[in-house]
Amino acid sequence: MSPKIKHRITAVIAGILTAACLMLASSAGADSAKDPIKIGGIFSVTGPASFLGDPERKSMTMAIDQINEAGGIDGRMLEAIIYDTEGDPSRAVMNARRLINRDNVTAIVGPSLTPTSLAAVPVAQRARVPLISCAAGNRITAPIKPWVFKTAQSDIHAVSSIYQHLRKNGLTKVAIITVSDSFGESGKDQLIEQADAFGLELVAEENFGVSDTDMTAQLTNMRRAEPDAIVCWGTNPGPAVVARNIDQLGIDIPLYMSHGVASPRFIDLAGDAAEGILLPTGRILVADILPDDDPQKQILNDYIEAYETRFQEPASAFGGYAFDAVNLLAEAMKGTDGDRNKIRDNLESIENHVGISGTFNFSETDHNGLAPDAFVMVRIQNGTWELVD
Repeated sequence: MSPKIKHRITAVIAGILTAACLMLASSAGADSAKDPIKIGGIFSVTGPASFLGDPERKSMTMAIDQINEAGGIDGRMLEAIIYDTEGDPSRAVMNARRLINRDNVTAIVGPSLTPTSLAAVPVAQRARVPLISCAAGNRITAPIKPWVFKTAQSDIHAVSSIYQHLRKNGLTKVAIITVSDSFGESGKDQLIEQADAFGLELVAEENFGVSDTDMTAQLTNMRRAEPDAIVCWGTNPGPAVVARNIDQLGIDIPLYMSHGVASPRFIDLAGDAAEGILLPTGRILVADILPDDDPQKQILNDYIEAYETRFQEPASAFGGYAFDAVNLLAEAMKGTDGDRNKIRDNLESIENHVGISGTFNFSETDHNGLAPDAFVMVRIQNGTWELVD
């Protein structure tokens, strides 16, 4: 073969190889553009707070499936990567680091609890990753932390809802009992701080441990103070123990709970002692009796139907916190190509987003975004919830 022919063959082969490489590069670029946007989830899926974390996990996966079925975000699918904290703050920190450093998530939903959220917040802050907590503690977003938001209604509004109801019913002497964790401490701060503004007198203050199984000593002390009503602040199972102990002691005065027990699980745990208990809650517990012009009614009924059809169990406000978080992130992600800084800025600008927990209006000075009207007062009656004035 002549050198001239060899040269031509070599040139042809080189051209073919170059074209193949360009095609592969183009294909890789196209595939890269279609990579899913990863969203992390950190929930108390197992352990004592599984009544919070399990519906949150399920609601997050359901929300992401719904978004993907509708075409994703700007044509890109979402992918959920979810870890279980078991309600342990140290696991929350470990899982947050894992999501950021190994899984390279764009944002994080959760954790479920105030203590686990407060543990994870510094991790998200340092890494500049948007985090939307599903916990209620006011300290999660107050003072403002640039990369941290939350979807659960605020302790501030929960306390004011209870205190308004007390004052309206002429109950002025109040005894409080709070759980000894950051959720309880946040609630206690608000219970003490707001009392004077509502003309209420705190005649007794007690607390209980997260794992305590009997509160009769504290309740006996509270009874001696002759309160008009008792306010208990905590998440299950402690508040259910308080309710049962009050019933056993024959203390016949109104008992108010925090929004931390707003699920059918509390009624299951407290049994007959749950009857008559009052608490502030989001509208999900009374969605079926809301007026037709309530702006949340349609989204609540759609969420309840989708959740209960898919998982064959009652929907709860807690699952709604995660559902809201994913949909808020989806709104904030539009046009960002997954850029964390742009997502954070867009979150802070969201207005009039109607969700399960209420209507969200975030701002530079409010990373919860919910107004007092996100709550309604309910009473447990005949094993279910009824609206009260």
